[in-house]
Amino acid sequence: MRFIFTRQVALVGAVAITAVPAFGQDSWPTAPVRVFVGFPAGSSPDTLARIVTDELAERLGQPIVIENRPGAGGVIGVQQMLVSAADGHTFGTTINGTLTTAQRMMDSTGFDVAEDIIPVTLIATSPLVLAVSADSDIDDLESFIAAAGVEPEAIAYGSVGQGSGAHLTAELFAAEAGVSMLHVPFTSYAEVTTSILGNEIDAGFMAPSAALPFVEAGTMRMLGITSSEPFAGAPDVPLIAGNAGLPDDFRAELWNAFIAPAGTDAAVIERLNTEIVEIFNDPAIHAQFLAIGWQAAPGSADDLRQRIADDTAMWGGVIDRVQAQ
Repeated sequence: MRFIFTRQVALVGAVAITAVPAFGQDSWPTAPVRVFVGFPAGSSPDTLARIVTDELAERLGQPIVIENRPGAGGVIGVQQMLVSAADGHTFGTTINGTLTTAQRMMDSTGFDVAEDIIPVTLIATSPLVLAVSADSDIDDLESFIAAAGVEPEAIAYGSVGQGSGAHLTAELFAAEAGVSMLHVPFTSYAEVTTSILGNEIDAGFMAPSAALPFVEAGTMRMLGITSSEPFAGAPDVPLIAGNAGLPDDFRAELWNAFIAPAGTDAAVIERLNTEIVEIFNDPAIHAQFLAIGWQAAPGSADDLRQRIADDTAMWGGVIDRVQAQ
């Protein structure tokens, strides 16, 4: 089975990788800063970007303008950042799929992650939970895997489409558990949730914040969470990692990151990373992130570079298996 976007997504104009002025950390920025977000205003990536940049603007002494350029799962936002040139005042925030799986699932993104993009810092992560109806006979990971192992596709799960984070996470889980499940794609998480609650499908991977209201209402059950450590937003949900025969290093997280165009001055990247990381010393910022289902996770530019490489390799393996089915 092969899933690929057939619509060519072309880069509007040439990617501008140009020589830029050398800024000292003390003198930069010398003009307003633009941050491209490849998702609509009010979306989670947009909200995360605005929380960070509101604080960042005060620290830098320059206004920061959010430029929303939604489309193609964040790819359009990255394209627009690159078109705008590496002038030391143009950056972007985006999700993991844009930097790790998009190039495998689209005819062309118009950019090369390794060549055209400089990592600045990871901003936040969000795990997924494996959810079933409270009416289900399945009440833990062991019984879920046992039910899925009765025969191929004995368990049907929903996602928001082929190649989505929930789809790939379910396929990673199935591969590690040694089972085969039936994928039922929907167009929204609301449809996935309705189908789980109506017992039309057996399960789905979704954000904890999406499942929690139904868990609290007694209509849904969370069997496990995909983070490598307990998640503060759902502390009582058991880790999938190391549970029910799953490997200890199992991890499948959504993440959001701050990036820059290649050619941006190294001193600017260093200053930007330092300022963003220091913003997260404030517990109130962590609380704002957690309130919308995200765990603050700042780090070094090298940490983000390694995360991109690791996740590209991991999800590439999952995509290969799905396409071969």
